[in-house]
Amino acid sequence: MKQSGISRRHFFLGSLLAGAVPAGGYGAVPSLGRMGYKSPNEKLNIAAIGAGGKGRSDLAGCATENIVALADVDEKSAAESFAKYSSAKRFKDFRKMLDQMEKQIDAVIVSTPDHMHGMATMWAMQRGKAVYCQKPLTHTIWEARELTAGAEKYGVATQMGNQGYSNEGTRQAAEILWSGEIGDVTEVHAWTNRPIWPQGVSKVPKGEPVPSTMDWDSWIGVAEMRPYSPEYAPFAWRGWYDFGCGALGDMACHILGSVNMALMLGAPESVEVISQEGKNPHTFPTQSVIRFDFPARKTMPPVKVFWHDGAKDAAFRPEGLEHEPRLIPIAPDAERRFYEQAKKPRTRQEIDQFEARSQANGAIFMGTKGFMSTDTYANAVQLMPQKYYHGYEMPDEWLTRSPGHYRDWIRAAKGGERSCSDFSIAGPFTEWILLGVLGLRFEGKLEWDAKAMKVTNRPEANEYIQPHPRKGWDWAG
Repeated sequence: MKQSGISRRHFFLGSLLAGAVPAGGYGAVPSLGRMGYKSPNEKLNIAAIGAGGKGRSDLAGCATENIVALADVDEKSAAESFAKYSSAKRFKDFRKMLDQMEKQIDAVIVSTPDHMHGMATMWAMQRGKAVYCQKPLTHTIWEARELTAGAEKYGVATQMGNQGYSNEGTRQAAEILWSGEIGDVTEVHAWTNRPIWPQGVSKVPKGEPVPSTMDWDSWIGVAEMRPYSPEYAPFAWRGWYDFGCGALGDMACHILGSVNMALMLGAPESVEVISQEGKNPHTFPTQSVIRFDFPARKTMPPVKVFWHDGAKDAAFRPEGLEHEPRLIPIAPDAERRFYEQAKKPRTRQEIDQFEARSQANGAIFMGTKGFMSTDTYANAVQLMPQKYYHGYEMPDEWLTRSPGHYRDWIRAAKGGERSCSDFSIAGPFTEWILLGVLGLRFEGKLEWDAKAMKVTNRPEANEYIQPHPRKGWDWAG
């Protein structure tokens, strides 16, 4: 049965806390007009900090605009982008790029390793540049708080690269939950098959000669200097505490996006590591289970959010529903293509393999009346038990739809509607994700005072709240 519209109390709470914005839109970023931003018909002049790796796809996402400058510490990693955007000026040090080309740049993409997100983004914002920063927004909680405040102070358009926040399924999940269809949600389980890079490594690797194509000093940036090793760069840095945020930083910003929006999560009261394997002081564990405890939010009860990192099973299922088919209100494009574009009927083995891949990452909302799950980027929203949902119709669309994550940011950078994962949303979201990273360093529960930005029961944990930049790498420019 089709559900009635969402109540106004949900509408206002959602818009304030989790980027759940009414269909009328976000409202333009207040200061963009004053700053002389381009009209929608003009192209932005975009610079990239990090042109290899993820930077390649971020640049491709902004291919409608002018790519005028590229900064990357590794010529080999960035070679493809250098060739593709051959007219763009090249730099190894992004600080020189921002200083020398400040008047020629409108917007900046930040696609570096996690530990450099905060500094690079702040330098760009201080120069009045719109910023698209990869997830997680920052490497530490303090940096996330600073970028949230900085985006407001400098009046620039921002977006974190958790593209699932722009997907239809993220909005569907919120609208289904707010309609009351699955009742009150007091528990969520999210899982990932990551890491796919080394973790549980208890020894620091021996140093090796720095490749001739790499500026190792600039790659290290704000972190403490150490010898080069291919076990850090160009890819495996995610598993090291000093450079990355593990699978939490890589995947939780995607998988928990629908959870953050639908449940209107603010800051948790505590985080507790339930279990972990391969704990060591250098890298993230090979497997872990973390619980975040969130207080009641207006009409919503307290909720426990469990994060299963390095999950051994394909997907978490509620007890008694391990083999229950899941009903998809609107089939995702990927599933439609899987079946419709096949030259002959799919075999059971092909179907099982497809479903296993699609369930390698996801989240399930456990309600008092039913269950709802989402996949990695919320491409699919699924309901259980199936018998309750035959003939189900989606509730009315109360939330504004995104034109696509990059286009959403580009529109905002030209003075249009605020982007759906701007730093006022992505900053607080990143803070609670990083509280999980902090929890992995310690045993037991960490009690969190979000306003004071400190752990109240384990003072030693507060050492990791704020970065300690290396000399010569001032965090703010």
